[in-house]
Amino acid sequence: MTRVLVAGVGNMLRRDDGFGPAVAASLADLPPGIAVVETGIGGVALLQELLSGYDGLILIDAVDRGAAPGTIFVLEPEVEQEPEHVPDIHLVNPQRVLAMAKGMGVLPERVVIVGCQPTDTDELDETLSPPVARAVAVAAEKVDQMARLWLAEAVA
Repeated sequence: MTRVLVAGVGNMLRRDDGFGPAVAASLADLPPGIAVVETGIGGVALLQELLSGYDGLILIDAVDRGAAPGTIFVLEPEVEQEPEHVPDIHLVNPQRVLAMAKGMGVLPERVVIVGCQPTDTDELDETLSPPVARAVAVAAEKVDQMARLWLAEAVA
């Protein structure tokens, strides 16, 4: 694995839905081979980036799994569904983007989602709730370690 894409997904204007972009913005000093993008809620931005060719993808997003707010998850999504016509690709969820990427032949070999249990994703507010704000550094560390490990495994 020589190229890893880290993508922060979410709406920064919807409180905890801005978790992905917040984590992406906090990542620094990553080695060559790791690219970081903030795609907002636009699925097309992620698809365009994947067209460049990556071996791994780490998506960062708010993920409601019914856990305590601020809980971090590392999920390996199953991309089984076939891509479907989406009338507005700007408003697709990460699972649909992954299915479209698979259908286009640009889905990386390795994909994980680093998610955080949100408190609130409906309120219009640019600040994360306290438990989710505390989880940003934890998630950033997980993403950094995982991306570096993937690159190191390719060298070994």
